[in-house]
Amino acid sequence: MGKYEGKRALVTGGSEGIGLSIARLLAAEGAQVMITGRKEAALEKARNEGLLAVRSDATSQADRDALAGKAEEAFGRLDAVFLNSGVSSQAPFDAVTEDMYDTVFTANTKGPYFTLQRLLPLLAEGSGVVLTTSIANELGLPDHSVYSASKAALRSMARSWARELQPRGVRVNAVSPGPIDTGILYKSLPAEVVDAMREEFAALIPMRRVGIPEEVARAAAFLAFDATFTTGAELTVDGGGTQL
Repeated sequence: MGKYEGKRALVTGGSEGIGLSIARLLAAEGAQVMITGRKEAALEKARNEGLLAVRSDATSQADRDALAGKAEEAFGRLDAVFLNSGVSSQAPFDAVTEDMYDTVFTANTKGPYFTLQRLLPLLAEGSGVVLTTSIANELGLPDHSVYSASKAALRSMARSWARELQPRGVRVNAVSPGPIDTGILYKSLPAEVVDAMREEFAALIPMRRVGIPEEVARAAAFLAFDATFTTGAELTVDGGGTQL
């Protein structure tokens, strides 16, 4: 019997990268898992792995409503929700437009906020909610002012939700990844460029390497199911980069 046998989990942004690693880990340990994503090809690949994959955009109210209905139909109740969907953004402060700002905050802050609000009636007592933040919410990274602020807002929400949902028996925590090799950069940049970037990142990390998605997934699963006396916390997975 798997460690999470009988558990029911939803992972937004679960069709690739960290979200997919979370879903794979949970499924391998016996959980029933539903993932969401916007790219049909990635969703179909996940379905071929046996995951229940739903096309859903967290920035769309209609999609959020439909997702809640699908989750209720499939599972009835949820034991864990991983709010992992979001977008990255990089631009100098003087080049940021209002459209860019709105796009990032809608995806990284508004989307998770109203997704959880819509899913709240499905959360079983003792369930765990895990938000994916970022070490960018702690650091003053050049060209990341909007992205960093959106993740800092999400980190603040983890605290507020943890306090507000505690009477319902729901814990809320966040996992904060540092440089993680999800393989996505190799799809848009030459391999030699990405390799050089990895080396630069690794040189800044006390553990002298970048992380892998599975390491973030293990931390997220721990927060959702095993950290039963932890709520409102943020677990950093960055090789010591922000801690040492």
